Amino acid sequence: MTEHEASTIATDAVERDVMEYDVVTVGAGPSGLAFAIRLKQLNPEISVCVIEKSSTVGAHILSGAVIEPGPLDALLPGWRDNPPPVCVPAGEDEFWFLTKDGGRKFPVVPPGMRNHGNFIVSLGAMCAWLAPQAEALGVEIYAGFAAAETLHAEDGTVLGVRIGDMGVAKDGSHKPGYTAGIDIKAKVTVLAEGARGHLTKRLVKRFGLDADSDPQSYSIGIKELWQVPEGRVTPGKIVHTLGWPADSHTYGGSFLYHLQNNQVALGYVSGLDYRDPEYKPWEAFQQWKNHPTVKPLLEGGSILSAGARAIVTGGWQSLPKVEMPGALLVGDTAGLLNVPKIKGTHQAIRSGMLAAEHLAASGLQPAGFDAKLRASEAMTELKQVRNIKPGFKKGLWFGLANAAWETALGGASPWTLKGKPDWSSLDKVGEHEQPKHDYLDRTLAPRDRLQGVYFAATEHDEDQPVHLKVADTSICVERCTAEYANPCTRFCPAGVYEMVEDAAGRRLQINAANCVHCKTCDIKDPYEIITWVTPEGGAGPNYQNL
Repeated sequence: MTEHEASTIATDAVERDVMEYDVVTVGAGPSGLAFAIRLKQLNPEISVCVIEKSSTVGAHILSGAVIEPGPLDALLPGWRDNPPPVCVPAGEDEFWFLTKDGGRKFPVVPPGMRNHGNFIVSLGAMCAWLAPQAEALGVEIYAGFAAAETLHAEDGTVLGVRIGDMGVAKDGSHKPGYTAGIDIKAKVTVLAEGARGHLTKRLVKRFGLDADSDPQSYSIGIKELWQVPEGRVTPGKIVHTLGWPADSHTYGGSFLYHLQNNQVALGYVSGLDYRDPEYKPWEAFQQWKNHPTVKPLLEGGSILSAGARAIVTGGWQSLPKVEMPGALLVGDTAGLLNVPKIKGTHQAIRSGMLAAEHLAASGLQPAGFDAKLRASEAMTELKQVRNIKPGFKKGLWFGLANAAWETALGGASPWTLKGKPDWSSLDKVGEHEQPKHDYLDRTLAPRDRLQGVYFAATEHDEDQPVHLKVADTSICVERCTAEYANPCTRFCPAGVYEMVEDAAGRRLQINAANCVHCKTCDIKDPYEIITWVTPEGGAGPNYQNL
């Protein structure tokens, strides 16, 4: 399996193989792969392992995605001679404000959303393209291996990760094909899990990494890839919208990217700080698709792929400490996305490279990386825009005015706007001033969330422990029904949560096999009783060119 020596140890009455590396990286996204590539470029003798929970690299990666190429140029200077399979130079930009029946194009595109010199890519395809380049340098990449927990010394130092067991039945018993997960030990563990990483969440709490930062905040991005009839696509065209179908108190907006081969990538982003307990992010996306400025592009076309993913949006003031004994955080798991630009890939690559350079120079010591990241251009970029997303918490019009102000000053305002956790933002039923959801009769596919799950190609063995842990389901049946009318049945884009009434009474049913690993439930649940943990390695969505 590896050139590295493996031994066997017995823990918890289970014998586990142990593999040892200098560095283990959790997650084969842009930050994890950029880190591994850069570290091997700097010191080929350092042994580096990357583990990825999806069945193949890129299968769980979902992003818009328009990338700024600067950090990729620095990592792989010749990449443009052999670009990723989906890579379209950015062309014209449009920015619209929509009403139900029409809209108005802004005469000027905001500076952060101007994309001259950038590229439209499939981030999943780009990561699949990066992986063999990492392997060519000697990086060992293992897809289908889900890190279930971190390993620690007696003093708390992170010593590596444990891969989840395979072949465990729903009741916890071992099936005939049971295989104990291996322990991967390393001098340094690099967490590159993306937004709301489940190991990172535990480590932040264990080490108090967020003691000096604001609560992290998130949005949910829901995306589809369409094949449309000939003649409708202008490759490179980039369109963003604000306004309908979101009301003025809900942060929401869309993206529409024109690709090659008569394909378009489109999606809708809803801030998870929304207040309306009846809001449905998936339905808002479907409504937007049926808007008169969008529907004519899609009619007669077909969906190729679909999915959803949480987006980290807290910015500069929500950055936790990114180092701890034995480990560090990079990319979206640290929270580096630039919200006004709607871009995080360049920040992910940048932070991964910086982490590699720090470890190579420090003899694989994480200490000092936090200060190095905060002194880098990645933090300079985030600090300049720190007040733009929080401004929208006061409503759309205040947010737009505040964004113009912050842009004009280059982020030099003498204040920093604060935020609160997304789970606490939801109004209770009856206390919320119910907005008028001015919705259309929609005709475009998919007709419902379950059909959307089909296009995500998600797959889980039904006979395994449910990976969505609800601490107390009586809260769902009693308190949540009365106070919030069970918002989990609406905010999940895959129909995982369902309140069922039968002869046994009212109960929560968890359709875990539908899960697309977006993490929305772990973020938005108003009681903080839902915890997302990783299912068996290789399970989950199988995104194609998202």
